[in-house]
Amino acid sequence: MPKLWGAMFDKKSDPLADQFTFSISYDHRLAKYDVNGSIAHARMLAKQRIIPQTDAAKIITGLKKILQQIEAGKFKYDPKAEDIHTDIQNRLKLIAGKSADKLHTARSRNDQVVLDMKLYCRMK
Repeated sequence: MPKLWGAMFDKKSDPLADQFTFSISYDHRLAKYDVNGSIAHARMLAKQRIIPQTDAAKIITGLKKILQQIEAGKFKYDPKAEDIHTDIQNRLKLIAGKSADKLHTARSRNDQVVLDMKLYCRMK
């Protein structure tokens, strides 16, 4: 998968830069909070009729499958993913197809990360 910020560069990034900027080695702890926040967001998008109910259902079903894998200890984190949010989004896209792209409607990456951190702190 392409990097979030890599579209503006012609060459691959240096592996040392990747090692420095990739956070998946520690933010994988946010996985279940990320999924739960995304399920709530998908429900809101459908309830407000921002995305079709069919897309929300595909997204939620996919996220629940991912959550089951996480809770069972069977979700293998991809160390090549920049962060856990990208890893989960990539997996969701494999399950839900193009519907997965609609999950980020009306939500920035910063919104997503802040929610994950708040849930993590409250639940720990």
